[in-house]
Amino acid sequence: MVLASQAVAEDSIVPARLLGEDIILWRHNGEIHAWKDYCLHRGARLSLGWVKDGCVVCPYHGWEYNANGDCRRYPAHPKTKPTGRAAAYRHHATERYGYIWVCMGTPVADVPPFPVWDDTSYRKVKAGPYHYSANALRAVENFLDAAHFPFVHANLNGNPDAPDELADYDVLLTDEGLKTGEIAVFQPYGDHRGIPVTARYEYHCFRPTTAYFNKKTGEVERFCTLLAVTPVDLETCVVHLTVAINFGWELSVEQILERQDRVFEQDRLIVESQRPKPLPLNPKEEMHLRSDLLGVEYRRWIRALAGEGPMPMRASTLDSGAPRATIESVPAS
Repeated sequence: MVLASQAVAEDSIVPARLLGEDIILWRHNGEIHAWKDYCLHRGARLSLGWVKDGCVVCPYHGWEYNANGDCRRYPAHPKTKPTGRAAAYRHHATERYGYIWVCMGTPVADVPPFPVWDDTSYRKVKAGPYHYSANALRAVENFLDAAHFPFVHANLNGNPDAPDELADYDVLLTDEGLKTGEIAVFQPYGDHRGIPVTARYEYHCFRPTTAYFNKKTGEVERFCTLLAVTPVDLETCVVHLTVAINFGWELSVEQILERQDRVFEQDRLIVESQRPKPLPLNPKEEMHLRSDLLGVEYRRWIRALAGEGPMPMRASTLDSGAPRATIESVPAS
């Protein structure tokens, strides 16, 4: 995911950066396009150009590229038909949930799901973007970690003087990534209304940079969050958030955003402090406890997706009957 849809207006060009590459996002007739920010002619940035008659115009020599990326015209040689080699470098782009999603290669899966997006009983509020001088995978792993609540979010999402002992939980590998069983934590200021709650989290990691939690604070009340992180490069990322709640309709958008801004600023300070900057994928590089099971399986999953190791077990748990590989990856302290 790169930007909110509203960031790219009709017939406008917006520069962005993804996975260390400069790209442009532009829109015509409502359709979004993502290209490399590069003109093959003399290497100028297309982001300095403009949209004319449904074409991107290079700012250097006026080459015009249509929506398919084909060069339509050489202004210096108007009678010459442009060659097929004179084409823009296109990336796959689509829009979902009010965001623009870009794949730099060939997509192997659809955009991740947002389980309650079409449920009108949930109110959706976008928060961020939050700019981190940190690796995107570090930011996602932090989002998936409940053990930091009493300390990073003291007296908000946890009690630093009486932190919860996290019970063992399951991590499952599904067709849509990783999923946990319920993780229960006491929160002094557990929802946007300031009510103490025992919250029960279920985490999902749909893609390496897209995650989600469903937080139950009662039988019917739920606080869900979709996190989509833009990996700008190895040491910089942008965190985008959509909150969905089915309670507190009297809350203002400002009240909801104030809580999210506070929490993710607290997270930013910690995530930016972590060393090394890239997330260590070798389990021997850092110590792990039973409460870190989701983080360990997240790292194992990323290694497997990169072709550097086996996939996590389809059902991994820390019970005495757990697979040996899981127990070894999360040693006792």
